[in-house]
Amino acid sequence: MKQLAFSFLLLTAFTFTTFAGDGDKIPTATVKKLDGSTVNSNTFSNNGKPMIISFWATWCKPCKKELDAIAENYAEWTKETGVKLIAVSIDDARSSGKVVTEVKNKGWKYEFYIDENQDFKRAMNVNNVPHTFIVDGSGKIVWSHNSYSEGDKDKLYENIKKVIKGEKLDH
Repeated sequence: MKQLAFSFLLLTAFTFTTFAGDGDKIPTATVKKLDGSTVNSNTFSNNGKPMIISFWATWCKPCKKELDAIAENYAEWTKETGVKLIAVSIDDARSSGKVVTEVKNKGWKYEFYIDENQDFKRAMNVNNVPHTFIVDGSGKIVWSHNSYSEGDKDKLYENIKKVIKGEKLDH
């Protein structure tokens, strides 16, 4: 009987657990700002303009390459499209102190958060980093991409421009 009750409880938990996907709104999770204060991820917004949410870690070389590559054109992207990049570190409590140092050393001009417990990562269904999402002006997730290789930033920017025009995105 105990096993049956446990199985039912487990099945119920999986049934009501939802993960973010295309067309979904940003899920609710608590993340830390670099100053240590907390914020709910469902409050992320950009005044009706698109956002990029990039999951990364200080130990992830491809993540840092992606953020560096975007940084080269970020000011232009923002000026042309109004896009905002939100970078979410998945570093845990032991290594999250490195995030502030890394951000300062790199000079990145993004909005940064730390997901120490990886609640937001799980809610967004992120398995590996880097994992990048585009969120449209209404707050819906419209595109995601896992990994990074040369040329990915160009595809990302093309998709941001399509979001603004209301065009279909290339996955």
